[in-house]
Amino acid sequence: MVETALRWLPEPYRDIAIRHRELVKFVLVGGTTWVIDTAIFLVLKTTILEPKPVTAKVISVTIATLVSYGLNRGWSFRTRGGRERHHEAVLYVFISGISVAVYAGPLWVSRYVLNLRIPSVTLFTEHMADFVSGQIVGVLLGMVFRWWAFRRWVFPHEDARPRVLPAAKP
Repeated sequence: MVETALRWLPEPYRDIAIRHRELVKFVLVGGTTWVIDTAIFLVLKTTILEPKPVTAKVISVTIATLVSYGLNRGWSFRTRGGRERHHEAVLYVFISGISVAVYAGPLWVSRYVLNLRIPSVTLFTEHMADFVSGQIVGVLLGMVFRWWAFRRWVFPHEDARPRVLPAAKP
């Protein structure tokens, strides 16, 4: 599927994308889980967890992380592995737990160090600061950390699982 979509890219971008298809898949999974994370974060932050945006962020990232494990294991890193599944899952959860702090850190700094919250700033400024720090800066830092850590510790060996080739049509 990805290979078919990559063929539509113009050269030289196509060769770069094909050479880094695992990263392209990881970014697509990240984009999907970013939408999940953002939707949950904004709903929680503007309703039941309005006074606790960091708690809302931790919950939204946790849910997005569960979805990302399934997508990353089954698609992004489908040929990587080298560990027993339960060991892999524990490492994934552990690294994802660390990444929750990486994701939530910029939001915490924005709110509690830079004091970008009401009454120090307007409601619009507070919402914009929360969005930029939590959904852009935090997510970018978290994705870089997770890409590196997943390849290093969770799915360390290339070609550890067989590639599933599409069935040939008669």
